This record gives sequence, structure tokens and C-alpha cells, in this order.
Amino acid sequence: MLALVVLSICGILSLFIGFVNKKLLLPFALIASLLGLGALAIEWQGILPFFSAFNNNMLSMNTAANLFSAVILLSAFFIFPFVKRFAQFHESQAAEYYSIMLFSLVGALMMCSYEHLLMLFLGVETLSISAYVLAGCDKRNLLSNEAALKYFLTGSFSTGIFLFGVAMLYGATGSFSLSGIQASIAAGAAETHLLAVGVLLLAVALLFKVSAAPFHFWTPDVYEGAPTVFTAFMSTVVKTASFAAFYKLFAGTFGSISAEWQPLLMAVSLLTLFVGNVTAVFQNSFKRMLAYSSISHAGYLLLALCALGTHSQYSILFYTLAYSLASIAAFGVLISTLGNHRVETYDDFNGLMERNPFLAIVLAVAMLSLAGIPLTAGFMGKLFVFMNVLEQHTIIILVFAVLMSAMGIYYYFRVLFAAFFKKASPSQSSALSLDASVQWSLAILTLLTLALGIAPGLFSRLFF
Repeated sequence: MLALVVLSICGILSLFIGFVNKKLLLPFALIASLLGLGALAIEWQGILPFFSAFNNNMLSMNTAANLFSAVILLSAFFIFPFVKRFAQFHESQAAEYYSIMLFSLVGALMMCSYEHLLMLFLGVETLSISAYVLAGCDKRNLLSNEAALKYFLTGSFSTGIFLFGVAMLYGATGSFSLSGIQASIAAGAAETHLLAVGVLLLAVALLFKVSAAPFHFWTPDVYEGAPTVFTAFMSTVVKTASFAAFYKLFAGTFGSISAEWQPLLMAVSLLTLFVGNVTAVFQNSFKRMLAYSSISHAGYLLLALCALGTHSQYSILFYTLAYSLASIAAFGVLISTLGNHRVETYDDFNGLMERNPFLAIVLAVAMLSLAGIPLTAGFMGKLFVFMNVLEQHTIIILVFAVLMSAMGIYYYFRVLFAAFFKKASPSQSSALSLDASVQWSLAILTLLTLALGIAPGLFSRLFF
């Protein structure tokens, strides 16, 4: 709860700081995210209920909520340095972007700590509305306008489905609180048909948020049209918050009826893996490839959600952290290499090793991690997920997931081939310069990716 207050206050203050001195905006945003992490550390131990209403706790900060929130704030910390470059290029007011992002973090943290469906709805909308605005903030670009419109319209349908599911759930159990719903299901007092419809509709709404197939159709266009820095924000912060909400609702509240929804989510996860990986193979745009890559990674996370066990929570947490670190690094290299140009292909990375060896190494580590190559965090994340699947499901599902992971190596290595083995064109021969904050962000992301791949036990020893 303290983190929500801190981020809300910082979001308001950032607007006023923009009028005083624009140079203070980036340091203030970084400090705000660190203050949020500090607030989480203060409330780290135990289960702390907050904001009681209608005889129910609306929010609760426990270990799982704090861990997901920490991943979200850490992701935002590494994304903030890239906002400065975007604002300078477009000669726009950076205070607006930082403020919207800080407010969106409030919604993301609410999605991690909700104990009442009303708070989940408020968190989803706070995060979603901010994402709609960020996707369309490049007002002079038609692709950005199209991305915002598509995201808003499809998101509105998702919200309607979500609310309809909440209504069905209330009709089945007579409660909006997670504890009340869980108690009603455990006692056998829930109306079976309404409960089934409610669970199905909530699953559809959340599957849209995590961009799982067949609800992924908005993702490639939105990721491509939105400014790259905010695409990175959506692909990490929004996805992590959505999976935190997904896991809390289905593994916790609906855990006792997992036999009813697991087959459906398992089918969706396999379809998501197939669609994401196969379609990514045929992409020539780097951003669209990362969009379909994001879809495929949602499939792996859904596999971990379906394989409910003692280590499912740890697997999802580690995977979201590994994916966020590598994804931000990949988008960061794209921003640093191409600036704010809208059209990009793999050929734009030609000769990157000659032009800027630092960016080439960062890109290599990011691509290797996303592909799941050993000694990277992505490899350990996939290993944990596959171990969970092997414990709970048949070997056929595991083999299919491994084959899809192997397919991903092809399109990730296409980028590395261009960066390390192709020659740069005359127009690409100039050296690339980076801000100090961007260099530090990319360097720390790379080191963390390697550290978690080499010594993944550090994560568990520090937080569990």
C-alpha cells in the first residue's frame, strides 16, 4: 500500500518538475521507482491487508504480490532512461510521459495485490488507459494513432467481457472478494453454470491482456505502431502485471476447480506457442518479430500456470523477470541503433559489431536469453517451466514446447547473423553514440541476464 501512495505522489510531482527543470525528470523518475522498491521492502514480511471495505480486505501485500511488484518496478527503472531520448527527438514534454508511466505503475501494483474483484478492475483500467495513451503519444505518426485506436477498441471489448464475467461470478457465489468466492466454491454453494461462465469470461479477458492466441490479434500492430520505448513498457510491465493477476485468480481462488479450467488453458497455451513461434519466423520487421516473440513467451507462462505445483509461482516469477530483462535490452538496442524511425528490418542491424561493439554484445545476450540458450536467464526460466510441466503433464506436451523453443532459435539468430556477420551499408557506417544513462541501463540488464543464468539460486535465496 505504501508503494501505491509513493508512486501516486511521484506521478503528480513529476508534472510540476517538468515546469521547473526538464533535466530533473529522469533522475526523479528513477528515484520514484527506487522509492517504490523501498516501500515494498518495508512491507516485505508477512501478509498486510489494506483498505478494508464492505467487511473485506481490498488489497493485501504478501510475498507473491511484493515479488511481482518488484519485477514491475525494476522493469520501469530500466525503461525510464529511454524516454528522455524519445522526448528530445519529438520535442515534446517528457513530464507527461513520466507521469503517465508512474500512474500506470499504480495500476500494475494493484493487479498484483488485489483481494477484491473491484480492485482488480480498477488496476486493469488504470494500467490499460495509460497504455492506450502511451501507444498513441506520437501524434504526428499515423501508425501510432492506429495502434492506440486498435488497442483502445479491443481493450474496451475485453473490459466488457471482464465485467460480464464478474457479474456471473457474483451471481454464482454472492461475493466479489477472493476469499468469499473461494469459500463459496469450497463449500459447494456456488451455482455451477454461472460459475463456469464467469470463470470462462474472466479467462478470456485476461488472455487478451497477456496477448495469448487466439486473442493476440491486436499485439503485432500495436507493438509496431507504438513508439518503441512504450512498446518495451507494454511488453514487460503490462504482461508481468497481467500474469500476476492471472496467477492469483486462477491458481488461488479457482485452484480447487483447476480440473475444470486447466484443459482449456492448456489448449490455449499450446496454440499460443504454435502461433507465436511459427508466425515470428516469417517476419522481417524486428518489432513485429518481438511482438510474436512476446506471444510465444505468453504461451510458456501459461504452461507454468497450468502446471500447478509447489514451484509454479517461482517459475512464473523467474520467467517474467528473465523475459523482462532481455526484452527491455532488445528494445533498448533497437532505440539506440535506429533512433525513432518507424520502419526497421533485420538489415538495419548489419555491421552492428563494427559500429558499436557494446550494443552488439547487449543484443547478443538479449537474443540468446529470449531463445533460451544456456548461461542466460532465459534458459533457466524455460528450464523451470519445463520441469513443472514434466511433473504435472505428459511428455508429449513437454516435447511440443521444446520443439517450439527450438524454432525460436531461428528468428532470434537472424538478428545476430546480421549484427555480427553482415557488412554495414554506407548509410550505416557512422558510429553510434549513447547517453550515459542508456549505457548503464543496458549494461546492468546484460549483467543481470548473465548472473541469473549462471547462478539462478541467487534469486531464490534473496527473496524466498
